[in-house]
Amino acid sequence: MKSLYVRMCLLFCSMIVMSSILGFLVSNLYYQAKIKPQNDAKLTKMAIGLQGFIQDHPDGAGEYLLSTASLGYKLYLSDGQGDERFYGLPFRKNDLPEEKLKQVLDGNIYHGVAEFPSKAFITGFFDNQLSNTIGVPVQMGGHTYALFMRPDAEVQFGELRIFFAVLLGVSVLFSLWFVVVSVLHVVKPITRLTAATQRISSGRYDIRLNTRRRDEIGQLASHFMIMSRELERTNRARQEFVANVSHEIESPLTSIQGFAHALKDQELPEGQRLEYLSIIDQESRRLSMLSKQLLTLSTLDYDENTLHKQKVDLRAQLRQVVQIMEWRLTEKELAVRLHVEDISLHADSNLLYQVWMNLVSNAIKYTPPGGTITLSAAAANGVCTVKVADTGEGISTAELPMIFDRFYKVDRARTRDSNSSGLGLSIAQKIVQAHNGTIEVSSTAGEGTTFTVTLPYL
Repeated sequence: MKSLYVRMCLLFCSMIVMSSILGFLVSNLYYQAKIKPQNDAKLTKMAIGLQGFIQDHPDGAGEYLLSTASLGYKLYLSDGQGDERFYGLPFRKNDLPEEKLKQVLDGNIYHGVAEFPSKAFITGFFDNQLSNTIGVPVQMGGHTYALFMRPDAEVQFGELRIFFAVLLGVSVLFSLWFVVVSVLHVVKPITRLTAATQRISSGRYDIRLNTRRRDEIGQLASHFMIMSRELERTNRARQEFVANVSHEIESPLTSIQGFAHALKDQELPEGQRLEYLSIIDQESRRLSMLSKQLLTLSTLDYDENTLHKQKVDLRAQLRQVVQIMEWRLTEKELAVRLHVEDISLHADSNLLYQVWMNLVSNAIKYTPPGGTITLSAAAANGVCTVKVADTGEGISTAELPMIFDRFYKVDRARTRDSNSSGLGLSIAQKIVQAHNGTIEVSSTAGEGTTFTVTLPYL
């Protein structure tokens, strides 16, 4: 298989060769259609001038013809009876038909330049054949002669032809050289990208490419770098996901196995037995919640079209969330401010309800007693914007980009015993994205956090 570099070189070199051939063909066609008749008329006029001078000065005809030949012309004089004279360099080919010679001797003008056959790759102007001449009758010494003449291309254009031949040849060579260099300049970044993809496929993500170019190749390299970083992050997240799932499952299973084994003791006091059973029940519920969350994520990951959309009253839904959380709000003495317009959304009611429950639950969890939680919603320009803000401890700038990662916990020490799996925000993000919306977070450590959800407005 030819490489892209070889293919492009062959392509561009073929284009240069084809352009040269087509250029020659067009030039030859232009000569045949436009220039050849003009040359024929010009040479005919010169031949008639020679005819008149020779007939007026028959004694000096030979010298005059030699002088004319030295100026860059080929001349042939014949009486048709064996008296032939050539002036100037010999013709490349003496191919004048007998009938044409007789025609001129009979007093007619021979237009061999105009009648010279057209050929695709032959420019007739430079073909030094006897048939490619202008013939006129000449009266000299009481005899009729036929005088044929044409320009001597080698004398008139010899140096110029060499000059243009060298110019064309050198131009083609330089063009080919520039093609090779320029194609290498184009293909080299693609070769590097190919090598980078091979490194990524082998699990190496430390890719460094030249992203300073401002063309499409530079943009491709820049996007490739972004992709490699995202792949590295995704791979890391996948490994962490597997490790976290294993840990989240192993921890309650270990507890269930340990306390179940302890319950086999027949002498275990009743109070302790009930405590162990309660712990087993809690851990079982924790496993059940984890499995449901993983199932929800899996469904949203691979089939976002399973949404059961219907008309949802956003204000009523947010009020319901606040009512359900009322006991926790009262327990921590938190104030709730609700500023929600009368908005209807076309969405999956159950999944959207899960988003608000998660955001409000997190706000309550991380807001100290006496704080305030604000829920607001407004619609404009076909977009509904819902904000859940709190006056809690906030999230550090370093942790903000990772809070939507699966199993990520802002404060692992505090959430270890809070039955938090770290999947809530990941699920909320997937639900919002499945509704063609976005979820963003802004936070200042020590001042609070605001989650902003945008959804298409019905």
